[in-house]
Amino acid sequence: MSDDTPHITWLDSAGQPQQARWRSLAGHPAPARVVLVDDTTPADAAFRMAEQGKGLLWCGDYQNARHLLQAMGRRVDAAAPGGSPGHGVAPATLTEVFLAQRALQASRARILGQLLLPFDADHGVPLRRAPDVRAAGLQAHGPVDAHYVASLRELLGLVGAFEWRKKGVPVAALGASIHPHHGVFAPVRGEYVDLVASTKLPAAAKPARVLDLGTGTGVLAAVLARRGLQVVATDLSPAALACAAENLERLGVADRVKLQQADLYVKGHFGLVVCNPPWLPGPPSSPLEAAVYDPDSRMLRGYLAGLAAHLAPQGEGWLILSDLADHLGLRSRDELLGWIAVAGLKVLGRVDTRPQHAKAADTTDPLHAARSAEVTSLWRLVKA
Repeated sequence: MSDDTPHITWLDSAGQPQQARWRSLAGHPAPARVVLVDDTTPADAAFRMAEQGKGLLWCGDYQNARHLLQAMGRRVDAAAPGGSPGHGVAPATLTEVFLAQRALQASRARILGQLLLPFDADHGVPLRRAPDVRAAGLQAHGPVDAHYVASLRELLGLVGAFEWRKKGVPVAALGASIHPHHGVFAPVRGEYVDLVASTKLPAAAKPARVLDLGTGTGVLAAVLARRGLQVVATDLSPAALACAAENLERLGVADRVKLQQADLYVKGHFGLVVCNPPWLPGPPSSPLEAAVYDPDSRMLRGYLAGLAAHLAPQGEGWLILSDLADHLGLRSRDELLGWIAVAGLKVLGRVDTRPQHAKAADTTDPLHAARSAEVTSLWRLVKA
C-alpha cells in the first residue's frame, strides 16, 4: 500500500495491528483512531465514542449495525437543543433556525459517519446477514484492487442511489424518467423543469444554438432538445457528464446535444443560455449538496457575469432560481438585481411558479414560513 493511499489502522481482537484502505465518496477524511465494535456494544457507548471522533469498525451482524446506526441517530437528535432538529433556538430568525438545522445536520453526518464496515475488493460486505451490495458498490466506486473500509451511512446512501438509477425519476415535461447516477442531483423538483418546457423561446434560439450550463442529469438539455433546439451542455463533473450522456441516449436526443466538460461557459455565442444554479449560498457538505449550496453564490454570479458576452443578437439568458434564499435571509432580491445590472443585463420578464414538494405544506417544519412563501422563477435576461 503506497504511503499516499488513505488508510485506517486498528488492533484486532488478538491485539495485532491491522490496516485497510479508506474510501469515502463524500470526501470525508479517515478517522485517526479506530476501535472494534460488535453486537455487544451498547448504543450509548458507541454514541460517546463516535462523538469523540473515534471510528467504530463493526465486526458483528450487519442488521444489528443498522439498528445501532438508528439508535445513534436518536441520541444525536436527543442531544440537540429542544430534543429534535431545528427546535429550541429561541428567540430566532429564520436565518438562525436554518443555520441551526445545518449545524445539526453536519453534526449528525459526522457522528453517524463514524460507524464503519469492512468491504471486500468486489465491494461485498463480509458480515453475517449482509445484503449483496456488490453491484451498487461497483457502480458508485468503480473497480478496486483491495479490501477497504467505508461508513455504513455512505453505503446506505449509495444503495439508495443505485435503486434510483434503476427506477428513474419521472419527469412530466418529458413524459419519461431521468435516471440519476450516484452523486448527481436528481430532478425531484419538477416545477423548474416545467418552466423551461413551457416558456416561449426567443427567436434567436433555433438558428444560434442553446447553451445549458451545469447540465447535471441532462434533464434541461433533454427538454430543450425535445423543443427542436441544438444544445451544448456543460458540466465540470465527469460523473454528471456520464449521467447526462446516458439519459440523453435513452431519451433519443443525444444527436441534438453536445456535451462538454467546462466550468460554466464555452466559446461561442448562443441564442439562449440556460442556467439552474444551486439555489442557496453556502458551503456544501458533500458532492451531492453542491447542487443545492453554492459558496458565495459563485456559480450564479459567474453565469451573470459571462452572459452578455455569450449572447447572440436578440438572444436571452434564462436563469432558473428559487427565492428561498431571500426568505431565509441568505441573499436579498436587491443583491440579485444588483448583480444583473453590473453584468450589463436587464430583466425582460419573469415566469413564476409555486413549489410542489411536501415540505411547502408541512406546518410542523420550523422553516415553514419560508418554504410556504417560496417562489421559483425563470428570469428572462437580455443585454442592457
